[in-house]
Amino acid sequence: MSTYAEIAKINVNDHVEKKNGLSYLSWAWAVDKLLRLDPVATWEYREPVRYGDTMMVFCTVTAFGVSRTAQLPVMDHRNKAISNPDAFAVNTAMQRCLAKAVALHGLGLYIYAGEDMPLEEREAQDERQDAEFADLIDALETAAAGGTAKLMSAFKAIPNSPAKIAAWKEHGARLKAMAAKQDEAA
Repeated sequence: MSTYAEIAKINVNDHVEKKNGLSYLSWAWAVDKLLRLDPVATWEYREPVRYGDTMMVFCTVTAFGVSRTAQLPVMDHRNKAISNPDAFAVNTAMQRCLAKAVALHGLGLYIYAGEDMPLEEREAQDERQDAEFADLIDALETAAAGGTAKLMSAFKAIPNSPAKIAAWKEHGARLKAMAAKQDEAA
């Protein structure tokens, strides 16, 4: 496994740490996984840069023959830049920056995009939801062909879900009109 696309498929959710509502990939796990995928991967830190009384750290990870650099401000537990950070805060930022630089090679990058699963899994989930939505509409159209009472009975029988709400919002008026037409014909 050596391409960005292959690495980006790896689900890292079991190795994510949550703090104050934010998700972090464990740097130790990320490095371990990276070295298992590319045993000759390396990383190095640049000299931190001061911005006023705050500081930015930089880490370059070279893996699969490609170097990628991430930067990260030295932050507190609320993700706010720290004024005059001490060595512990700088070290913490460096390790977080290492995990971020590893992610630039694909491993867990979706976390930094605010996603909770890799793109392929999200696409598969979207396809399942689209299929569920289509099945729901088909069932409601079939019920509407039997009139308003059958439509409402079928709708009530469907468990509450975002798909049910979306289906009714998007197609409810059309389905009710279709059922009313059947009622008039009967």
